[in-house]
Amino acid sequence: MPRTARLDLPGLLQHVIVRGIERRKIFLDDEDRDGFVSRFGTLLEATKTQILAWALIPNHVHLLLRTTETTLSHFMRRLLTGYAVTFNLRHHRCGHLFQNRYKSIVCEDEPYLLELVRYIHLNPLRAGLVSGVDELDSYRWCGHSVLLGNRECGQQQTEEVLARFGRTAEEARRGYRSFVEAGVALGRQERFVGGGLRRSLNGEEPDSRNRHAYDERILGGGEFVESLWKEEGLRERLGPRLTLEELVERMATVEGLDRGALLRRSNRPKISEARAVVCALAVRELDYKGTEVGRALGLKRAGVSLAVRRGEAALVRRPDLRSVASC
Repeated sequence: MPRTARLDLPGLLQHVIVRGIERRKIFLDDEDRDGFVSRFGTLLEATKTQILAWALIPNHVHLLLRTTETTLSHFMRRLLTGYAVTFNLRHHRCGHLFQNRYKSIVCEDEPYLLELVRYIHLNPLRAGLVSGVDELDSYRWCGHSVLLGNRECGQQQTEEVLARFGRTAEEARRGYRSFVEAGVALGRQERFVGGGLRRSLNGEEPDSRNRHAYDERILGGGEFVESLWKEEGLRERLGPRLTLEELVERMATVEGLDRGALLRRSNRPKISEARAVVCALAVRELDYKGTEVGRALGLKRAGVSLAVRRGEAALVRRPDLRSVASC
C-alpha cells in the first residue's frame, strides 16, 4: 500500500512519534539521551522550530512541534540522521536505527494542544520509567519537569502552555500539575497517536447527521481538515531549495574544486568525499530522489546509497558543510 504524503506546511502543530527499528532501544544510556536533547535544542534554535512537549522513552520518542520557517521533514531529517550516525559510531554498530519513517499527525490547537502536552508528558509514567507524578516532576528526559521549573530546556515553549493555567508562574504551574495528575487515570488514549474521522468527532459515532470531513493525517475537526486541504496545494511550493547544479556549484566553491571534477567519479579522497556530501545533502536535506542524484553525478542507485552514508559520516565531522544546502 503506498504511503500517504505528509501534510508538511510551516506553522502546523504536529505530534511526532519516532520508534526504534524492530522496537529496539534508541537510547542506551544518559550520554545518548544528552546527545539527542542537545541536538534537537540546537536545531530548534537554528530553524526557529517550537517544541511544546517531549518525552524520551528507551525505544521511542514523542515530540510536539510547530515549525515556523522550515518544514517538519527538513527538521526531522537533520535531527534523526545526525543522531543515528553518532549513535552507530559510538556503539560500534551499522544499519538503520529507526523505523522506516517517523509518524507525524497534524493537530488542531483547540482542543488538542493541552491534551497532547499531558499525554506526551505522561509517557514516562505509562512506560514504568517513573513510579508516579511526584517522580515525574523531576524526571530529566521529559518536558514536564521543565514546565514545573525544575529543569531547563531553553527552547521549550513553556509560556504558551502555562499561560492557559494562570496569571502568575506559581498559579500556572500548580494548575498545570493538577491537570497532568488528573490525566493519569485516563491511561493510553489511541486518539492521540492517529488522526481520522472518529478522532475528529471527539470519539462520537459518525452518522449522516454528524459526518465531518476527515483525514488520517489530521487530529482535528471538519472545518480544520477542510482548511488544510485547501492549503495543501501550497506544499508543491516547498520543494528543493536548490537545483542539483547549484548544489554542486556551491560545494565546488566551498572546497576549492573544479565543478566538472565533482560531476565525474574520482579516486582522489577530497573529490570523492565532496561528491558523497553532495549526495547526502541532496537526498537528506533537499528531498531529491536517488535516481535524480545518480543521473547528475553518474552513479547507479546503489552507488548513491553508499555515497549518502559516507556523506552523512562526513557531515558529522564537518557539520559546517550543511550550510551548502541552505538558501
